Amino acid sequence: MKLTFLGAAETVTGSKYLLEGAGMRVLIDCGMFEGTKNLRLRNWAPLPIAVDTLDAVILTHAHIDHSGYLPVLARMGYRGPVYATTGTVDLCGVMLRDSAKLQEEEADFANRHGYSKHHPALPLYTLDDTERVLRQLVPCEFDVPVTLADNVCFRLLPSGHILGAASLVMFMDGKTIAFSGDLGRPNDPIMREPMPLMHADYLVVESTYGDRLHAASDPSAELEAIFARTFKQGGVVVIPSFAVGRAQTILHYIARLKETGRMPNVPVFLDSPMAIAVTDLYRHHLREHRLTMTQANSIAKAATMVRTVDQSKEVTSRRGPMVVIAGSGMLTGGRVLHHLKAFAPDARNTIVLVGYQAAGTRGAALEAHAPTLKIHGEYVPVRAKVESISSLSAHADYREMLTWLSSMTTPPERTFVTHGEPAAADALRRRIEEELHWRCEVPTYQQSVDLAGAPHAKNAPHSAAGSVASA
Repeated sequence: MKLTFLGAAETVTGSKYLLEGAGMRVLIDCGMFEGTKNLRLRNWAPLPIAVDTLDAVILTHAHIDHSGYLPVLARMGYRGPVYATTGTVDLCGVMLRDSAKLQEEEADFANRHGYSKHHPALPLYTLDDTERVLRQLVPCEFDVPVTLADNVCFRLLPSGHILGAASLVMFMDGKTIAFSGDLGRPNDPIMREPMPLMHADYLVVESTYGDRLHAASDPSAELEAIFARTFKQGGVVVIPSFAVGRAQTILHYIARLKETGRMPNVPVFLDSPMAIAVTDLYRHHLREHRLTMTQANSIAKAATMVRTVDQSKEVTSRRGPMVVIAGSGMLTGGRVLHHLKAFAPDARNTIVLVGYQAAGTRGAALEAHAPTLKIHGEYVPVRAKVESISSLSAHADYREMLTWLSSMTTPPERTFVTHGEPAAADALRRRIEEELHWRCEVPTYQQSVDLAGAPHAKNAPHSAAGSVASA
């Protein structure tokens, strides 16, 4: 059995793991690279495997850094199944279409305004590519074994984080290998806590926050203070937000602040068709999260939904006080860029960062208090106050990850730390070795490792289900 790290190695994006064994080749996650230019260029480079040799793709969740390369895979000729939870399937329908549409719009915008170095500028993939791959999605239920072949099956276990997010536990060649996916937090206000693993011979674990602890502060109190200060100045609060999970959490806090009279009745706009569609999905997946139907409905009513480009332009032309929530969360694209061009130069306004900002993104530049941001080929001065609320993160911090890992009854033979910047990944590796005394390593991009196999079991499907059930 062999495992190759085709993404999320020494970075937090482009999640892709190729697992080979029992005569099969399975790709776990199929994410798009984001962040610095050298990472983004990997999206355009040939995939170092022949897609017609793949037997299956399994997604841990729908975030673009885990699913966003699927349309490229389909365009290159992959016609096999893409397994995912029902929540992930629903979200992929929204997110991949939105991603393709944004790429087409941005390529068109670049061509019309002549700021791209490429003539013509092209999208990484199109809506047609996306529609093709969406037909290949196969919905799976949580914690139900799926058999791929003799001696090969898997289960998807809830990992918190966002709707549909899962940890993957696969039985192959007599061994169990687990992939944490992105781990949520035990006390998330919306998502349920991650289900712990009981056993794995090999483990791949994320490390987004492997070198830090989340603040113990109350996000609603932080938002309340930011709103009060900014509104007093007649300013605008711009919140770049991930459309899945983060936007709904912010709306949840805003709804509570308004209900309790801790926030004035100023206009709140959700300027993201994708986030609007995702917000509606929460009412269709009540078993996956902590919200009641009443609370899910209150989230949908907490803001004015901005669907069209003309409506978005109207919001940009307004003045404060108001709140604008728009994608994308790391400012890599989307409508938030137009709002930043309008509101970042005004010192009365506030930009609130509410999630992880990968190296090389505009969000990371803002977090580092860059005086200007390059948007659509021009430099925009940043005079607005920039605030960060780290306690809103949907990723477990290192202490929460260690608690999740310590639930395993026996140490894995090998543990691989991925999906983290180099410092974060190495910090988690060191803590796992020192506190849990596990054999642990940080793989590099395109590294392959041989995993010890075992004789094929005669009763593969039955024994596999039992093995995975114990995990």
